[in-house]
Amino acid sequence: MGTTISFSRPDGKEATGYLANAARGNAPGVVVIQEWWGLSEQIKGLVDRFAVAGFDALAPDLFNGVVVPYHDAAAAAKEMNSLNFMDATEQTVRGAVQYLKRNGAKVGLTGFCMGGAVTIIGAAKIPELTAAVSFYGVPPAEAVKPADVKVPLQGHFANKDDYFSPEMVNAFESGLKKARKSCEFFRYDADHAFVNEQRASVHDRQAAELAWGRAIDFFKKHLG
Repeated sequence: MGTTISFSRPDGKEATGYLANAARGNAPGVVVIQEWWGLSEQIKGLVDRFAVAGFDALAPDLFNGVVVPYHDAAAAAKEMNSLNFMDATEQTVRGAVQYLKRNGAKVGLTGFCMGGAVTIIGAAKIPELTAAVSFYGVPPAEAVKPADVKVPLQGHFANKDDYFSPEMVNAFESGLKKARKSCEFFRYDADHAFVNEQRASVHDRQAAELAWGRAIDFFKKHLG
């Protein structure tokens, strides 16, 4: 449905990503951030789904073409750990936001796992954003504090999550509320990565569809 494009980062360097446009010409935008597996076909499928829902959607390729097979968590961890999260967020992701915003549209940011953490960093660091939705990802305290978040934030988290534990999620949500930030966090009795339908061991269709509907409603409310 979509196509691979190149776009400029704020520093002038080129980045690439997968773009799918909504049917209408003046659609709001959503930037979609990958899991630690890379810009997979599953993430491209979610970009397509956002386009069907009425958004111009763009997933920047943070791993520069590397896509890790689902069975190789060690390789995925290596890619993620070699990523400069601040450069990725403030340059590549911000460039994607600016690309979708070039016609004056409001733009939101969403991401999954690693991308969920990047989403919250972006919610604090990218001035062009209007709203953000994180799926089972929170950033480390040294990257972003709850009080730094500048846009309405929705979160979807798994109760059976070994990566981003319920305790971490609760602490971040408490910090947001203490700082009087606009936020709503939802929990699901599911495993980490429950939205990923390509991973039968963790996919939970009921939880995934409920979270998806909430995210679409949130973006329609804030982006138009």
